[in-house]
Amino acid sequence: MKDEIQTTKAPAAIGTYSQAIRSGKTVYLSGQIPLDSASGELIDGDFTQRVTQVVNNLAAVCAAAGGSLQHIVKLNVYLTDLSGFEVVNTVMAENFTQPYPARAAIEVTALPKGTDVEMDAVMVLPGLG
Repeated sequence: MKDEIQTTKAPAAIGTYSQAIRSGKTVYLSGQIPLDSASGELIDGDFTQRVTQVVNNLAAVCAAAGGSLQHIVKLNVYLTDLSGFEVVNTVMAENFTQPYPARAAIEVTALPKGTDVEMDAVMVLPGLG
């Protein structure tokens, strides 16, 4: 059994996917890029602001599913330039607590809408099933 998770506090899906899917206690969060949820457009700002927006978007989807960033057990980070990895670490330290989620950081050639950062995650909710 799977349940779709949707919130207007994060950008709407821009393709044939859901913001997240819950199956039992596990929630699979689709990739988030630095889109403003109201306009659906990429935010203005520097790389730190873009990474922060991505994390904020993930947090909004987590909340809609009944969890928080602290319930993320696996985080995948996609960057078009791995030199931005230290910024990702800084933003994560501001938004996550220990134990931090398991993580992969992958350099890719391109990302949707021409952005330079995307993250997806797996979250396990406490107290269900």
